[in-house]
Amino acid sequence: MNTTRTVLITGANKSIGYETARQLGRLGYRAWLGCRDVARGEAALKSLVAEGHDVRLLTIDVTRDESVRAAAARVRDEDGRLDVLINNAGIPGDPHAAPSQQPMENIRAVYETNVFGPIRVTQSFVPLLKSAGRGTVVMVSSRLGSMGRLFDPANQCYGVNILGYNSSKSALNAVALAFAKELASVGIKVDAVDPGYTATDFNNHSGYRTVKQAAAGIVWLATQNPTEPSGRFYFEQDQIPL
Repeated sequence: MNTTRTVLITGANKSIGYETARQLGRLGYRAWLGCRDVARGEAALKSLVAEGHDVRLLTIDVTRDESVRAAAARVRDEDGRLDVLINNAGIPGDPHAAPSQQPMENIRAVYETNVFGPIRVTQSFVPLLKSAGRGTVVMVSSRLGSMGRLFDPANQCYGVNILGYNSSKSALNAVALAFAKELASVGIKVDAVDPGYTATDFNNHSGYRTVKQAAAGIVWLATQNPTEPSGRFYFEQDQIPL
């Protein structure tokens, strides 16, 4: 059985997920690159291996039960456990549609990836996190899911009124809290993190933060002692309101 600390990152073939794998690789982690697109995943794998990182490609579609179960079975068979799970995969939906005009099928797609995906993946990998003795789950969320910020006219988030995406991240924060409350007794820490407004394909690279800055906050949270308080929401290294 592998004794190297292991991490699974969903949506790891590019941007924040890819950079998170790189930074954790520098800390000695074996990173499972969770990717739906095999070709892009293989390109990411090749690049990280060339840098000397211990990485493996894991084909996983977080919206499909059978794909997630198969991914969990492979990690179980090859490593026997998982130390850190980072639920990073997400989609924006239609950020330009008014709430009254966003199609239901679009909202459903957002929830399937951003909410049901992390639930599905976490439920499937809990046995492997338990096998590690102590484990960590990080939900990559957004301050756009913070009800307090969205309700405050003085906050910069107030004017970003994206029904599907914002509410999916509010739901994800609640999902993180629910898992945190259940799993604390078995030594598994679950928290949410806001990577900030980062320049990625999500926003046509209009964000003011780099993927290195975004990943650094995720890596910090992923490497905290699992015995510390759970069910929190962070930006960089500061706790922020859910």
